[in-house]
Parts: sequence; structure tokens; C-alpha cells
Amino acid sequence: MQERKRTEIATLGEFGLIKHLTEGIELKNESSKYGVGDDAAVLSYPDKQVLVTTDLLMEGVHFDLTYVPLKHLGYKAAIVNISDIYAMNGSPKQMIISVAVSKKFCIEDMEELYAGIQIACEEHNVDIVGGDTSSSLTGLAISITCIGEADKDKVVYRNGAKETDLICVSGDLGAAYMGLQLLEREKAVLRGEKEVQPDFSGKEYLLERQLKPEARKDIIEKLAQMNILPTSMMDISDGLSSELMHICTQSKVGCRVYEEHIPIDYQTAVMAEEFNMNLTTCALNGGEDYELLFTVPISEHEKIAEMEGVKMIGHITKQDLGCALITRDGQEFELKAQGWNALSEKNN
Repeated sequence: MQERKRTEIATLGEFGLIKHLTEGIELKNESSKYGVGDDAAVLSYPDKQVLVTTDLLMEGVHFDLTYVPLKHLGYKAAIVNISDIYAMNGSPKQMIISVAVSKKFCIEDMEELYAGIQIACEEHNVDIVGGDTSSSLTGLAISITCIGEADKDKVVYRNGAKETDLICVSGDLGAAYMGLQLLEREKAVLRGEKEVQPDFSGKEYLLERQLKPEARKDIIEKLAQMNILPTSMMDISDGLSSELMHICTQSKVGCRVYEEHIPIDYQTAVMAEEFNMNLTTCALNGGEDYELLFTVPISEHEKIAEMEGVKMIGHITKQDLGCALITRDGQEFELKAQGWNALSEKNN
């Protein structure tokens, strides 16, 4: 096996590394007045609401480089932020990237990471306008800030859901979580084995959902085309149950979600059975699907029913009725937020 070229980061230094990774970047958005190369980027947003979101990803907490390629990691790190802008019914425009790296990484590694970020930015027409690099004693840390825009009357918050609104979700749920379970299992089975490659045939969709999630720009565009403005919206990063409870808490409402309407892919169902896990629990609490969860007035029922890639899964109720899952056999269970918690003891 040919040995990969390795150039130590110290040969370039901090500013040299930033220049190396960002040279050739051309600004595409009118709101990007000046990008990398000065003390700050210059942005202009006349007559628009400015949306800003940020995410911090830590090695060993949010990702495991045993099975996550750096290019995929860069792509996913960008998509996570881009998805947050879509979840506000906005358009992502600029991105700032800060990275802390330990001595185990080289310039070629950083090129891979940035290549993934740039692919995501190209796909969603986002300009990279700045960032920072630092050394780290604990592995890789990635902090990304994404800036977007929306018309003043089109921003969608979490607190607008009203009684009788329909609860809708894009795509399918639980696949990213099952992809993670699969990767973790193979990592444990093949620990110490250098030459053996795991066989993932028939499970490609699950891996793609975990390693290369997509931000649902298409759904935001369809809603605009059909003249539907959601009353509330979130992206599903921590699990459907958790996100729905955020909407209900902030909107001061309750909800009913029907188990039979939760969209689940066939590969997810097969994998859950293989792991002897409850399929509905995986779909409700898995997280990292980056699908859109939103509510619309009941008057939009016919339009939503025609929308490809969107499923109605329940409705909003009075607050005193609480949040509940209605099972296939008609039983009612209180919804619990058991999704991802980055600050929980088991992740520390």
C-alpha cells in the first residue's frame, strides 16, 4: 500500500494554513461584500432578517474518526449548520469555519476536511468568508457559524404552533441512528484488525444517512412554491420526540402523534430487527436525521397531502392534553424526550 504524503501543519503556521485552505474561494452571494483576508468579513443585508447559527463538534463526543472519513466529516459539519438556517425558513449565505487540531493531523488531513465543507457550500450556494485555526491537545474540534437571510414576514420560529395545526415531517426517520449502530458494531467486531473490511452491502442507505446527511432545501422551496408558510418548524437533530416537545413547550400547546404515520425506511426496519431494537423508539429518539419537522394550519391539508417527501404524522392539541404517541393498537403513551444530549454524563 502506497504511503500517503504527509506535510506537518507547522510548516505553514496558522495564517499560512488558512490561506492554503481558502485560496481560490470566490464569493457568489450579493450579501458577501468581503470574505477571507482581513480582520473581519463584510456582509450586507438590506431589507432582510439575518439568521445566525453555530455548532461545535468535538472528536470523541460528536464524531469518531475510526469510521468517519474527514471529507464526510467536513460535509456533515457544514450541513448541520445549513440545515438550521432552512429550519428557520431561510436561505444560507455565508459560513465561518474554526478548527482546532492536534499534532496527529497534517495539512493533507485539513485539505480533506475542507474539501467536504466546500462540497456542501457549493451545493447550497454558501460563501466561506472567514475562520480561525488553533492547536489542540485533545484531538479535533470544529466550530462552524452559518449566516443566512429571510424575508421579514417569512421567518418561522418554534413558538407559532396552534391548536388543530397538522404536524408534518419530511423524509424518513431513524436511519441515521441505525447507521451509527451499524458502524459502532463493526468497530467493536473489527477492533485491532487492520486488513479486514466490513461488508455493508444492502445497508448503504443507513451509512449515507449517518455519514452524509442532506439539508432539506428542496422542502423549503416546495413550501414556498405552494404558498405554504409553516406556523412552526425545526430540523430533527436530537430526535423527533425531543424536537416536537421543544415546539410544544415554546408554543404552549400539546400534540398527538400517530405511530402508524411515522415514516420509516425498509433498511431501518430490517436493521432494528437485527439489533433487536424497538423500531418506533429508534425513529422517535434516534436523531441526526436533519429532516424538517413543521406544523401547518389544518386548512393546508390538501396541499400537504400532495407534497412529495412530506408525511402528516399528527396534530397539535390544547396544552393541558400534553404530548402523546398513539400506538397502532390505539393506546396512548406520553412522549418522552430521550434523544441526544451532548451534556449527559454518558457522553463525557
